[in-house]
Amino acid sequence: MHKLAAVLTTALTTTCLIAAAGVAQAAPAAVTYYIDSSAGSDSAAGTTTGTAWKSLAKVNGFAFNPGDQILFKRGGSWTGTLTLSRSGTSEAPIVVGAYGSGALPKIGGPVLNCVAVTGSDYFIGDLRASGCNWAGFELFGDSIVMDTIQADNNVVGVSITDGSDWNEVRWSTIVDNNKMSVNDSKPDNDSGAFGLLVHGDDNKIRHNTITGSFATSIDYTYDGAAVEIFNGNRNRIEYNKTADNDTFTELGHEAGKTADDNVFAYNSVTSTKPSGTFLITRGALSNIGPVMRTLAVNNSVYLPNGDGWSCDAGCGPDILKLRSNIVKVGKKVGYDDSFDTGNPADAADEARGVYQSSVYQFTLGPNSVKADPLYTSTTDLRLKAGSPAIGRGEDAGYDYDLASKDLSTTTRWDAGAYQY
Repeated sequence: MHKLAAVLTTALTTTCLIAAAGVAQAAPAAVTYYIDSSAGSDSAAGTTTGTAWKSLAKVNGFAFNPGDQILFKRGGSWTGTLTLSRSGTSEAPIVVGAYGSGALPKIGGPVLNCVAVTGSDYFIGDLRASGCNWAGFELFGDSIVMDTIQADNNVVGVSITDGSDWNEVRWSTIVDNNKMSVNDSKPDNDSGAFGLLVHGDDNKIRHNTITGSFATSIDYTYDGAAVEIFNGNRNRIEYNKTADNDTFTELGHEAGKTADDNVFAYNSVTSTKPSGTFLITRGALSNIGPVMRTLAVNNSVYLPNGDGWSCDAGCGPDILKLRSNIVKVGKKVGYDDSFDTGNPADAADEARGVYQSSVYQFTLGPNSVKADPLYTSTTDLRLKAGSPAIGRGEDAGYDYDLASKDLSTTTRWDAGAYQY
């Protein structure tokens, strides 16, 4: 609970400073509220573990203030939607977390969304959302930090809606979100099995474990994605460990919207599923394109039954840039339009990659090679001695505080997500 304590300390300090400065109307002191699904009572005060509230309805209807904490008892389970509608501030976010010992407190279905955050400036940790008909967590507000949450058995684990910006999902477990919201005989309308679905801008998805975003589909045979970007701009997806998803990421946008300048860096991507793709993007000839300036840098991929990257319907260097990636797949390792047109202007901007497959539908860029990357195993994508990825990386201009580090926090410039 050290993270929750740190946030609470900040909130209390801010309240004291306001009072000391002689502001005419001081901010209310932060209060901690407890919720116990077994022994709680909605007629109790809620401010101690012995006077805990019981229901989600009590929480949903209460006017929380910035800096307040809302703590659910570990081992407890609630059916319904937790709606977080009040807002904190950047200095004093509203904190949602857990107390006691045992399993994460669970908010579950069958309802549309398990947790709906319509307010802004929240810190949400140590909470599980499971078994809902759409999203485990659906974010409508801004500046929401989700840390060590779990989302499982939903259509989408975490949904970041259009207009929900500057959020962060980190150190969390997004597992087996394997339901389809549409799966009927109408063509090309199936949707679902998303670990994270991002419609907003400037969000960070970092250091998560994302697995099992995979479902059967009438339209596509199989579908799903670890991180789907649709109408979202300038999002950063980095340092995640992913396994057994259908697609790692696919990007697009509806008419009048954009999905530009998204970054995928230092992610580990593996799968034992019968299909899968690392990255799918497209140009202006697509009805959901163009998707401009996607950057994929230092990712490690092993999909024995899948494909690498695909950039079609008007690909070019302004659509997709790839640097220092390792892609080992059973089908085609990569595709851009220059394979069909013969025009270099239709090629992705690719360099310093290590690729292994029998099918190449693009021209290798500078310092890229066709070679076995020498992964440690099918699920451990660290490099063995003698790997051609060692020393092949470079500074790709990836502007982030951990850009010179990888999943193992070292600083040598090798290709892939792990430095040797």
